[in-house]
Amino acid sequence: MIDSKDKILAYFNSGIKKIEDFRIGVEHEKFLFDLKSSKRIDYKKILQMFSALTEFGWKPIKEKGNIIGLNKEERNITLEPGNQIELSGAKLINIHEACAESHDYLFELKQVAKKLDIEIVSAGFDPISKLNEIPNNPKQRYELMTKDMPEGGQLSLDMMYRTCGTQLNIDYDSEKDFIKKFKVVNSLVPISIALFANSSIVEKKNSGYLSYRSKVWQNTSRGGLPSIFFEDMDFEKYADFIIKSSILFIENQSNYISGKNYSFEDFMDGKINEIDNRLPTDKDLTTHLSTIFTENRLKKYIELRSMDACGWDCLCSGPAYNIGILYGNLDEAYDVVSKWDKDQVINAYLEAPKNGFNTQLMGRDLLYWAETFLDISNKGLEKRDILNKNNKNETLFLNHLNQIVENKMTNAHHMINKFSDENLETLYDK
Repeated sequence: MIDSKDKILAYFNSGIKKIEDFRIGVEHEKFLFDLKSSKRIDYKKILQMFSALTEFGWKPIKEKGNIIGLNKEERNITLEPGNQIELSGAKLINIHEACAESHDYLFELKQVAKKLDIEIVSAGFDPISKLNEIPNNPKQRYELMTKDMPEGGQLSLDMMYRTCGTQLNIDYDSEKDFIKKFKVVNSLVPISIALFANSSIVEKKNSGYLSYRSKVWQNTSRGGLPSIFFEDMDFEKYADFIIKSSILFIENQSNYISGKNYSFEDFMDGKINEIDNRLPTDKDLTTHLSTIFTENRLKKYIELRSMDACGWDCLCSGPAYNIGILYGNLDEAYDVVSKWDKDQVINAYLEAPKNGFNTQLMGRDLLYWAETFLDISNKGLEKRDILNKNNKNETLFLNHLNQIVENKMTNAHHMINKFSDENLETLYDK
């Protein structure tokens, strides 16, 4: 039972790994549209798709008799509120493996999508649908979230039903290592927003944002980039942060109940009558940590959550960029960001969704900082020097980002240039 802060600290400490045991976990989401109607697919179509994917060895995951996802070995396909699907990848050793995993998954997904007349859209925000047009599904927690989330952030439902992202999960070898990595990843959020911007079209119009997804997440309940994250956040400070945070929901005897009137501290103190005042388990703690929607967060590993979903070229470059910095060249990155003013970082974070590379940070624009950290990442990947079967190291996955910086053209700019309201096919993955 989690009945004290020490138990939470022990939870975080249990995530500490030897450097040689560091792994890379990649998660990425996709929108799915019906080819004939250009509308988001409903749960009935999801079930057809899941059934077809079983031919590739995927096994159904059920909740109260409803299929809500698929599993294959260490990988899961999960169902998001508006029937977006997410691959939660295995814990892998290097970017070559992570990219191969994504390639295999997308191959399977495209075979099934073609068979069922489904189009895939790899963007950070649904470029076509209005919020009230999006179908839901019977996954229990989403009913509660749909009701409660808008109370804490005006765009929370847009986050749930109309966004897709790419997430990277990384390890730490000590509390000190966590402190440095968490400082770096939070400082780099504005750069990540600008570099991976891919959500400029909203409801078939230019939104005026390069990453409208990031704008939405800034206005989402339990989201954002808290200033406390820049204060050399250690395990105890993070524990204090989540203890004081409200609970989104509690799973109790296979049912979900709202937690909006309680903090996790109330849960730890046995003050929740609806669940007979029971104390939280490790599973309850994991659920609570997973429903704090900040740009980065801590579980038994660090989750990086600031990248818009994107297509094939970009899909491998995001993890490579971050791994080069965090696993390959952390000290150099830390030396740079440790000189930054947190208020300027937060201001850049708020401006980056709209202004992209033109956003100012510490007297330079984000294009300058993107070039700087691409160089730091490249050196880190060179230092790792992990080769594929063609004798190429992980730097090859930075090519897409190097082109973005060289041309000053993000995926969002390309989307604006090619999009036509008369031809939605320009939005679909090729």
